[in-house]
Amino acid sequence: MEQYPHVFSPGRIGPFETKNRIKYAATETNFPFSDGFVSDREVAYMEAQAKGGAAIVTTQGAYPDKKGEGRGFKGMMAIWDDRFIPGLARIADVIKKNGALSCIQILHCGREGGVDLDYCLMPSVVPQKLSYFKPPREMTKEDIGASLKDHIEAAKRAKAAGFDMIEISGIVGYLLSTFISRYTNKRADEYGGDIRNRCRLMVEVLQGIKAETGGMPVGVRLCGHELLDDRGGNSVDESIESFRIAEEAGADYLSVTIGWHESSQSVITRDVPMGHWLSVAEAVKKKVSIPVMMAFRQFTSDIPERAIAGNMIDFWEMCRPMIADPELPKKVAEGREEEIIPCVACNLCFSRLYYHQPIMCSVRPTVGHERELEWGYYGFKKASTKKRIAIVGSGPSGLQCGVVAAKRGHEVVIFEKNSITGGNINLASLVDEGAVELLRPIRTLEKECRRLGVEIRLGEESTPDIIKAGSFDAAVIATGATIRQYSDAENASCLTPADIMVKGQKPGERVAIIGGNGTGLGVAIFLLRQGDYRITIIEESGKIGRDVNPFYLWQYIRLMKTRKAAFFTNTGIERVEKGIVYLNGKKAGSFEADIIVAAVLEPEKKWRDLAAAKEVYFVGDAKRPRRLNNAIHDGYRLGMVI
Repeated sequence: MEQYPHVFSPGRIGPFETKNRIKYAATETNFPFSDGFVSDREVAYMEAQAKGGAAIVTTQGAYPDKKGEGRGFKGMMAIWDDRFIPGLARIADVIKKNGALSCIQILHCGREGGVDLDYCLMPSVVPQKLSYFKPPREMTKEDIGASLKDHIEAAKRAKAAGFDMIEISGIVGYLLSTFISRYTNKRADEYGGDIRNRCRLMVEVLQGIKAETGGMPVGVRLCGHELLDDRGGNSVDESIESFRIAEEAGADYLSVTIGWHESSQSVITRDVPMGHWLSVAEAVKKKVSIPVMMAFRQFTSDIPERAIAGNMIDFWEMCRPMIADPELPKKVAEGREEEIIPCVACNLCFSRLYYHQPIMCSVRPTVGHERELEWGYYGFKKASTKKRIAIVGSGPSGLQCGVVAAKRGHEVVIFEKNSITGGNINLASLVDEGAVELLRPIRTLEKECRRLGVEIRLGEESTPDIIKAGSFDAAVIATGATIRQYSDAENASCLTPADIMVKGQKPGERVAIIGGNGTGLGVAIFLLRQGDYRITIIEESGKIGRDVNPFYLWQYIRLMKTRKAAFFTNTGIERVEKGIVYLNGKKAGSFEADIIVAAVLEPEKKWRDLAAAKEVYFVGDAKRPRRLNNAIHDGYRLGMVI
């Protein structure tokens, strides 16, 4: 707290004094039942957020209309009827019992809503740019009046459920934002035209809620920079004016966001430097007199500390960092920052929502399991029998398994043939400048292993014979995947990703990459950052980047198309000889290449014959090549039961 005096100073929202300047921001979870009722998982998740030390904890958005036009996710909470109040009250109670102010977000998803319908509601018919959203239907005056009433009635239910504060959302393509934006509002009546008219519905919602809830603080999330210049969106000045209008309408605080889901510019991915968007929040703060907050790309506490001290924001909002570690505020306050489970902006949590799956976190497997004792969110029971466990490999799965096994009382030894921990994450961290953030959980897991007494033997390669001869009760094989080899004996031009990215070998201009998975795409992006290469990617399946998160895949594909990369799908390698790649399948034929990069991963094989008498487990890519979240979750789950 002494290191971050501004973050941990009292704040004020309306009549409430806050114990610090940290607010857990709203995010959908898909934990509630698909009928809109609150589930035990949702209550347990919100309980963990409240226990973590934030001053204000915000629920996921609750949709306010009976038809479900505002419902954007299958597992979204509902607040359109009194019968939802008891479940919502459970969340309000658990937040307040754990020392935080309870805030509920009312959310009509608008352009992104109607998940169970064949349309979505908007102020005007503007075709969807993202195919998984529903075709738009223009709202009539009666529709607008009904939505206003729905918001007000929802707010009255929020008060009845015992919440301290209410938040309405006008961001990313949700209903209020589509009225505010020139991009989606083409109306000629009083709800269209200049920025003040386009903000009319927001004003009516704010004023209506304030009038009916007896002075409860009401905040609003708005977009400070839409990043829709390429399709006629608001100027920054217009967006900032919407915040001034919200203050005039009675808002008690303002949350500044950036971009829409269909913006053609990165917003929350690793290529955006931490703190990058604070200048937009600062521009808003200069125009208003009520508290201003922002959540975007502030993953470490030094950034909001400087921002609050510099009068850029009043509160530090957090969403993804507190999905990764709800105890982040508490750990910072207690000087335990090295123990924070760090978000790596992989956006697995968000991408799952659009598949209507409960959120998961790559770096925290316990998301959604907070009250399930066997998952150990609040601590593990010791194993009934203490074992001596050998873990071969110190990548994410090996380190995570070591942490959990040690917490359960086992004696753990990790063998690592290299001089540093991390395995193939060290390679992935080189793909682009932002990818270095992937090393953050590796460093955290390594420090946690050492704190728990795990012995890490760097520079010591283990073998099946060593494990057989050792006095180990169990062996965990976490060596990562191997690269499928392709022979090219004539000129030895077949390289691995590590040859290029770590060893610095420079390929010729024409590069053939065998494997269009995340590993292959990573090599391509790495090379295109270094210079001009003619890249051809050959993928056996029908899709490039099948294992890459959509938040990153679209950027990678756009860059490669801009640089004229060629993609061959449903195509395999027949053979490689004398610098010529022979193909079979959809793109059968051949082409010349100066270098071939083999990027198809296969499970580890050399450990398969380890004596059956031993207790042997395979985790991560050694079990089956996948992504970071699979490796960490594999290691965690094995550590729970070994």
